[in-house]
Amino acid sequence: MLDIKFIRENKGLVEKAAKDKHFKVDLDSILSLDDELKSLQSQLEELQSRRNAVSKKIPKVPPEEQESLKAEVAELKPRMDELGGQVKVLQDQFNEKMLAVPAPARADVPVGKDDAENVQVKTWGTLPSFDFKIRDHVELGQLNDWIDIPRGVKLAGSRSYVLKGDAARLESALLKFTLDHLYNKGYQQLSVPVLVKEDCMVGTGYFPNGRDQAYYIERDELALVGTAEVPVASYHSDEMLKEQDLPIRYMAQSSCFRREAGTYGKDTHGLYRVHQFQKVEQVIIAKADEADSEALHNELLNNSEQIMQALELPYQVVYVCTGDLGQGQVRKHDIETWMPSRNAYSETHSCSTFHDFQARRLKIRYKDSNKKKNFCYTLNNTAIATPRVLIPFIEVHQQADGSIFIPEALRPYLNGQEFIGKK
Repeated sequence: MLDIKFIRENKGLVEKAAKDKHFKVDLDSILSLDDELKSLQSQLEELQSRRNAVSKKIPKVPPEEQESLKAEVAELKPRMDELGGQVKVLQDQFNEKMLAVPAPARADVPVGKDDAENVQVKTWGTLPSFDFKIRDHVELGQLNDWIDIPRGVKLAGSRSYVLKGDAARLESALLKFTLDHLYNKGYQQLSVPVLVKEDCMVGTGYFPNGRDQAYYIERDELALVGTAEVPVASYHSDEMLKEQDLPIRYMAQSSCFRREAGTYGKDTHGLYRVHQFQKVEQVIIAKADEADSEALHNELLNNSEQIMQALELPYQVVYVCTGDLGQGQVRKHDIETWMPSRNAYSETHSCSTFHDFQARRLKIRYKDSNKKKNFCYTLNNTAIATPRVLIPFIEVHQQADGSIFIPEALRPYLNGQEFIGKK
């Protein structure tokens, strides 16, 4: 959510930002509602002040004068109730419209329509070459009895799967390796709920715009999260933090759930786009300082790059254009890892900076050295997500016999094995 004062003073900028991000907003309506709200609130405050002043006079005047003052207080109440009701209706309308306004992207973010216009900024690693006919991850999974999609569908419907044997061990190893890597970087691990209140989804920007992507339990008014970012970023909601404690670095592993609405027929083969998966997320809560935010964004990105390099997986980093940014993101870099079966780099990580967009919704603030209250900045990045990362891992490291090479960094998590699978 943006500050209404910022919108009023930068209306053109916000309108252009919304257009660049493909969001439809009516800022004139928002500003008009704000004016009307202020007028009604001013009238209500005047009546409240009058009522309070008269009420204070009642015990101080002779009994014969008290009745007229009590009558005056009684006469004020219906008008105050009427104004209070009008304020509530307008406030709800105002809040709903404000929740739809996107955060402007940073000035250096490339303007573009969609992910096809993202800008490559870096590549790492050498693309693998094979002297045998390669298998994709599904074929390798079937050959080694590792991936059971038919039974996954039997259990949970489309886009479901079961990992077996060494594939399940590999998933656990990747997650634990990642957690250890971040622990050594000073990140504190949280174990968080994956069922959260609606306030958390709204606060992090996943509701109302992304409601169709979430699994929601109507009876309990709880949503299944699509990322641990939601509970971790919400962890300090409605809190006043100490400046000396910032930045706060968190990591969390969780199950994640996404309906993948609007993707019917897209990426249906294998493990690329599924309804349930495991992910380690990095979240940082920081001071409202652009230089600090820049450094922390790069730190999050570097953490994930180091993980991919240790896993010996070639990747590229792209600077995400305006048309591919989320509502609250002011900048984002994606890591796209090479997947031989797709003959392409495909997204495995998203590193995002939000400035105060989430903190303003979640009411996460801190006092600076001048005792001024500020909204924090929030940032996050995928550290690793499975089973998607299994696709490049087993495809890039496949051997002619269907076995998979295990890079040295991961071997301590797999009993020292250099290969898993067929021999």
